[in-house]
Amino acid sequence: MDKDTTRVQGDRRARLLAMGDALQAAAAGADWDKLGEHARALGPALQALAARGPWNAAERLVLVRLRSQHDDAAAAAAAAARELATRLETMRANKEGWLAYAMHNDIEEGASQE
Repeated sequence: MDKDTTRVQGDRRARLLAMGDALQAAAAGADWDKLGEHARALGPALQALAARGPWNAAERLVLVRLRSQHDDAAAAAAAAARELATRLETMRANKEGWLAYAMHNDIEEGASQE
């Protein structure tokens, strides 16, 4: 293996590690916009890296790690989406009560200003 091949493989490994860490950080920070950006960039980046030649054993291990980080990030996004859906459903269910409360407060404020 020549020096250039070793450097390219090291660069690929570092890039894979960085992509996984970026997914993990965005999910941990609940930065869903950033997570989406990283997830959308993943496919093209992996294709470009794969075009450089076959993956070596160390790179395949990092690919497994990246897959796990991607799965974990997707699970975090799905959990946040479920939590948001539950919260929105609660808001919808209580909408009439909130409107009545708001109208009652408006009527009381109007009566107290007379």
